[in-house]
Amino acid sequence: MTPSRDGGARRVFVLDTNVLMHDPAAIFRFEEHDIYIPMSVLEELDSHKTGLSEASRNVRQVSRFLDELMGGAGKAEIDRGIPLPAGRSGPDKRPSSGRLFFQTGHFDTGLPESLPGHGGDNSILGYALALQRETPSTPVTLVSKDINLRIKASILGVHAEDYYSDRTIEDADLLFSGMGELPGDFWDTHGGDMESWQEQARTFYRLRGPLAQQWKINQFVFEPQEDGFEAIVRAVEGDTATLELTQDYRSGRHGVWGISARNREQNLALNLLLDPEIDFVTILGPAGTGKTLLTLAAGLSQTLDLNRFSEILMTRVTIPLGEDIGFLPGTEEEKMEPWMGALMDNLEVLTRGQDGGSWGRAATQDLLRSRIKIRSLNFMRGRTFLSRYLILDEAQNLTPKQMKALVTRAGPGTKLVCLGNIAQIDTPYLTETTSGLTYVVNRFAGWPHSGHITLVRGERSRLADYASEAL
Repeated sequence: MTPSRDGGARRVFVLDTNVLMHDPAAIFRFEEHDIYIPMSVLEELDSHKTGLSEASRNVRQVSRFLDELMGGAGKAEIDRGIPLPAGRSGPDKRPSSGRLFFQTGHFDTGLPESLPGHGGDNSILGYALALQRETPSTPVTLVSKDINLRIKASILGVHAEDYYSDRTIEDADLLFSGMGELPGDFWDTHGGDMESWQEQARTFYRLRGPLAQQWKINQFVFEPQEDGFEAIVRAVEGDTATLELTQDYRSGRHGVWGISARNREQNLALNLLLDPEIDFVTILGPAGTGKTLLTLAAGLSQTLDLNRFSEILMTRVTIPLGEDIGFLPGTEEEKMEPWMGALMDNLEVLTRGQDGGSWGRAATQDLLRSRIKIRSLNFMRGRTFLSRYLILDEAQNLTPKQMKALVTRAGPGTKLVCLGNIAQIDTPYLTETTSGLTYVVNRFAGWPHSGHITLVRGERSRLADYASEAL
């Protein structure tokens, strides 16, 4: 459900439990419309209030919101509906002005006898049908993130919608890619009053034109040809932009910790990862595009060669691909080892070219492991990381709230790199448009100390590339 923006007629929305479990502030996002909460929803919320999961925390927050709204209201006030506070507002900053109603009495569901089961979903459906009969002039909408419940509602003649107010963007295809291709006539339309200068081996251009107004700070612009112009936008003022030529890490002698960029996107990613002025980097891309390898190579270079960071911290969301293998013995780091296969694989690549045979490579790996720490997300709350290179892998499985909790852990001198593929989300009720990774990409776009790039081409092997296309 998307909040109304047209000031249309008042509507009635019946909320399913999963909407409140997903977004505790959902009751404040329906502007001038009325919200109805069935008694079965309160029962389900009560059954999920214990536990340490994100859903349980959200349930407890919903209960606090409802208790605050009730404020000792009597039966008569509850029957009339509890006014939603005008100070609360949705994403578009329009205030709430509707009322909150609870199921206060028995009702005739009107459900067909052939409908199997007597669970909470049927109770919610019955309540929505009863409201339709009681208020024929007011549209009634059931809001649920449960696809099957929405299908059952449509079959029974109840209008049902998904909950969309938590979406960062309308379509994942509209997500900021971090780069833009320059048209063929770019220099004709923008190169008239161009200025250029150098500062400490860095080349800058200042130019003016209509395209400059569309660019964001730290966005890459490039010409499509093989050796074409590549630059990063450093400043935008009206129709004037300052560009800086990117560094080229494609050749072996300009590689990073023995790794060279194999395509344009990888080269642009290394520019972001090695830029000391950029504190927050997000890298999206399917499997095999080199997200983890490039990030680790840049981290090792800045930690061991440049001493910019004291150590590398790596963490990820622990969601299994198949069945869970049960409890794991050992310390926090030992428990995280099975989840960090990507780290071990990439360390093997980074030490493969070392001299000294197998003993030399093993010693190098031990040295690198001493500067790379593996940490669990479960213990991040309350921590502050100083001068660390922090890598968050599989970031697409985090909710926006979890992502905020992690990003705010960064202290002075820390660089945070978030890696993920929004097409591989394993968390229930999260989608490409509601993922925490999508959320931060969209919110940080244009901030002078953040950068984003989307990797496109797989570079793992010819077998992996063909499998990605054919399977």
